Amino acid sequence: MRDILLMLIVVPGSVIALRHPYVGILLWTWVSIMNPHRLAYGFAREMPIAMLIGACTLVGLMMTREKRQPFINTPPRVMLLLMLWMLLTTLFAFDPAGSSIQLEKVMKIDIMVLVALMLVRTKREMILFCWVFVLSLAFYGIKGGIFTIATGGSFRVWGPYGSYIWDNNHLAVALIMSIPLLRFLQTTLEGKWPRRAMTLAMVLCAASAIGSHSRGALLAITAMALLLWWRGKNKAATGIVLIMVAAGVLMMMPEEWWARMHTMQTYEQDQSAMGRINAWWMAFNLAKDNFFGAGFRAYTPLTFGLYAPDPEHLVAAHSIYFSMLAEHGFPGLFIYVSLWLATLHSARWLRKNAAGHPEAAWCVQLGAMAEVSIIGFLVGGTFLSLSYFDFPYNLMALVAAARYWVATKAWEREPPPPKMRTLFGVKLFFGDRLPRPGDPRSAPQQA
Repeated sequence: MRDILLMLIVVPGSVIALRHPYVGILLWTWVSIMNPHRLAYGFAREMPIAMLIGACTLVGLMMTREKRQPFINTPPRVMLLLMLWMLLTTLFAFDPAGSSIQLEKVMKIDIMVLVALMLVRTKREMILFCWVFVLSLAFYGIKGGIFTIATGGSFRVWGPYGSYIWDNNHLAVALIMSIPLLRFLQTTLEGKWPRRAMTLAMVLCAASAIGSHSRGALLAITAMALLLWWRGKNKAATGIVLIMVAAGVLMMMPEEWWARMHTMQTYEQDQSAMGRINAWWMAFNLAKDNFFGAGFRAYTPLTFGLYAPDPEHLVAAHSIYFSMLAEHGFPGLFIYVSLWLATLHSARWLRKNAAGHPEAAWCVQLGAMAEVSIIGFLVGGTFLSLSYFDFPYNLMALVAAARYWVATKAWEREPPPPKMRTLFGVKLFFGDRLPRPGDPRSAPQQA
């Protein structure tokens, strides 16, 4: 039944993408982040549905005039530089053939992020894009939060098999990134019950992240909570709410959860922690001797034998920073960090500059919550291998598109917002028909 339902969404959606590639990028984003085919049990589980959607979207992109060049400001330009550098490091990789396999996966994600930048142009399109990639991830947070509460946190929460977020630690940090963006989406809703439902979704995502038993997730959510408290206008009230929510979640966690968190104080006795430190030293020593790094296949007996303090303890770096260092050298790490610093700068720019325009008030909230989300990623990613996960790259694209929208005052060229429509009591302002070719709304924006 799940397989049939998935095909009833994917096949018609891919056909529509030939005429309206924006639909294709929404469909691709949903499949790429949520991996719904991994929830099926039959023929759809191994079908190349992402390839079908991507191909139809690219064909539609070539035929449509409803697009722009993607390098609209600094973050996508830095991303292009990173893509070019990864192509170069693969040529000089220790294992070029093995590295090429991972390079292909990474390039597919990055190219489709650039396609999203070409197609996501209007306010309606940006907010709908945000709904899709945030709820695609929050689905597992809501489900996992219910599971955590029902079992008292005795079991770990895992993501879909074979995806970037399959590992419980990866899923936890990804869910933490989604919480601030759920808050942003909450500000786009009207009505008491839809907003309350979104609050419940945020609480369940937090419970799911903590229920993953991930130490990195605990650090990430702590950093985000502190930033939210610092940004809050009423620090006393915000602090009380954060403490009450944290106390409620932590009180239900079992002894094994507390025992795992306690290992952060005794990391010298934790084989997992010591393995990561060993891999970090390997990455540093390797990058010192190899300008281009080792390529995507950096964690092998050869590299550990040459560069690790303990050549017998072979594990991945489990860090976005040391992964980039080992795989792409110091230049790759510098470009990667620059990408997220540029995205943070654009989010901060939105928060400060959009405030002067009533039409762009929603961008203030987007900038503030995007900044918090990225901080969570940068802190949690210190201990996890999420360097190429598409969720933060989609957030980068959304922030870049919103900044361009504000900088060019694009609302002056957009049609009046469509009439509010109600679906199950939720008022939606992006529910009008898609613009057809020749429609004034589909004219490309000019800076």
